[in-house]
Amino acid sequence: MKQILIVDDSPMIRGLLTRTLEKHGYKVCGQAKNGKEGVELYDELMPDLVFMDITMPIMDGLEASEKIKNKYPDSKIIMLSAMGDEEVMEQADQLGIDVFLKKPFNDYNIVSAISKVV
Repeated sequence: MKQILIVDDSPMIRGLLTRTLEKHGYKVCGQAKNGKEGVELYDELMPDLVFMDITMPIMDGLEASEKIKNKYPDSKIIMLSAMGDEEVMEQADQLGIDVFLKKPFNDYNIVSAISKVV
């Protein structure tokens, strides 16, 4: 069973992702409401995969992903965003983000994204 960390400032998105992932047999090992918490939880939990939002308070998802990828080059990160901005997607690609998933998403999008990285 894959251990997954969810980093998103929206309680609604964290809940939706958790229900979707657990329904498909994955274990959500932690949730963070901003990038700073996400980096700290990654260090503590060492998950197999991270679902990372981009726009969050304190530390955004790009900065948090960069910190995680620099420390753990083999980390797997699926970036979630309502923004489809080419510049943001380019930055995510340069950081080594494994999959860029646009909101809104459904079960199929989630499971498909995971299958691309694990």
